[in-house]
Amino acid sequence: MAFTKVKSEVLADEFFSSSTITTDVDWTASSVFTKTCTADTTLTFSNVKTGMVKTLVIDGNYAITWPAGVKWLNGEYSGTATKNIIQLISTNDDTEIFGTISNYTAV
Repeated sequence: MAFTKVKSEVLADEFFSSSTITTDVDWTASSVFTKTCTADTTLTFSNVKTGMVKTLVIDGNYAITWPAGVKWLNGEYSGTATKNIIQLISTNDDTEIFGTISNYTAV
């Protein structure tokens, strides 16, 4: 079946939405999360299930503390980037989440 024929009732709303986060990232709420940091921030994750993949778009020149289960494959958060594109995949609920960070700076 072509993807265009799949109705939104078949896939959860998280596949078709974007959410602004404060400090908790509810993995069932959206597929893309955005945040502009205005102070050092400690993020928490909720409702993480094995196999879920999420994208975070974060900017702001402040430190971010990540949940203990996050393991970085590559990249580094840059407070001076226009946007940090962060891809996260859970391989064991919230105890093992692998992430990569790409930095975008507008010219």
